[in-house]
Amino acid sequence: MKTTQQLQNLRWRRQPRNITRDLLKRGRLRGCTIVIILTLVVLAGYQVKSQNNSSYNQFDLVDKNGIIRNPTDYRDRYQALGTFFVRDPIGAEEMHYTYASPGAAEFYRKSGKFADGTVLVKEVLGTDHSQMTTGDAHWASGLKVWFVMIKDNKGRYPGNPLWGDGWGWALYKSDAPDKQIATDYKKDCLGCHIPAQKTDWVYVQGYPVLASK
Repeated sequence: MKTTQQLQNLRWRRQPRNITRDLLKRGRLRGCTIVIILTLVVLAGYQVKSQNNSSYNQFDLVDKNGIIRNPTDYRDRYQALGTFFVRDPIGAEEMHYTYASPGAAEFYRKSGKFADGTVLVKEVLGTDHSQMTTGDAHWASGLKVWFVMIKDNKGRYPGNPLWGDGWGWALYKSDAPDKQIATDYKKDCLGCHIPAQKTDWVYVQGYPVLASK
């Protein structure tokens, strides 16, 4: 009987120590959990920030010679900016569809500028038309050429005739979609952009998504 009571007393003496040890252990685990959670939050924020900072940078489309590749997935990934319908006295109308790389429109709305690395792709298409209930309807038909521009605020390719006035320039024809055919942006590209010089060589008035909300 005495032995049993002594064992019980011994257990009661040890129990507070066990409780204290358990509490300390739980506290350490809880502290570790909080540290892990905070670390994950910081890393997630850093990743999002990195993605946001790099989302405008499309210079992976440019090779070592400064040739800009035509992005084949622009219709799926890029944002449509707007369309110009170009009348021609002899009836050879064109439609110009312009797309911008991800995040470009939002950046422009906030800053009034194109972010460094922004890519613009313009499709030049022929047209077809028919009399419909709404009148003489015209639509795009037959891709002719692509114009590709990439914003360069740092003058990365000095002396390269395809780079200048804050942009890199490229031209592709539909019968050779992988061959960049421009040789000098001032001769092959810039002439059509002269009226838009004050808006960074881009006809922004035709792109409603660039207007600030």
